[in-house]
Amino acid sequence: MNAAPLPSQHRLDAALDRLAVTFRGMTARPDESNCECHWGSAEDLALLKAPDVELYPDLLDRTWRASDWTDCGAVLRRVLPQFSRALVGGLVKPRFGMYEVGRWFAIGQWVRWPADQAAPVREFLDAWWVHTLTDPDPVVPAYELFALVAEASGTLTPWLATWESLGHVQAVEHLAEAADRWEEDLLGDELPWESWHDGERMRAELTAWLARRAAVPT
Repeated sequence: MNAAPLPSQHRLDAALDRLAVTFRGMTARPDESNCECHWGSAEDLALLKAPDVELYPDLLDRTWRASDWTDCGAVLRRVLPQFSRALVGGLVKPRFGMYEVGRWFAIGQWVRWPADQAAPVREFLDAWWVHTLTDPDPVVPAYELFALVAEASGTLTPWLATWESLGHVQAVEHLAEAADRWEEDLLGDELPWESWHDGERMRAELTAWLARRAAVPT
């Protein structure tokens, strides 16, 4: 018998549905272009300019990996309904880490979008984060998703606050795993992923937060 879905799964499902509704009909700019030799064919590019057409997996992969779009925000909006579901399904495989996906969100400057577009993205990231922290076996490990949301938003603070406030047994276990993964880098005064933001500020905040958490009796 399958286990009952976590309450956080319902929130995540609703967030995915909201993205689909919000970005339905979005397309890349009519004049958007990219290198046929390195990115893809004119036929592939035409698909990004057609609304609501499902991209085949390799095209979706090449699209998010490219950072040289004329309007990366428009491309991100175009693929978000499909891309978000691929992310939570574990179908997106970065070369080095999930922080690469967070960079693409940051390049798309979603935090500067109109409120009715930025809010569904924020809710998706929040819902995915909470679901991951309360899932005993998340598709994307918490330490990987943490790097993604940190890079996507340019801050650690709200994500650490959620981690601290949950008080869920799985969140504690994910914290122990993350601390183990991050220990060597942090002891060497390095952030555990390559950041395009203020890496030193992030490293200091993460180190101080972990030290405080270690001092809290369990």
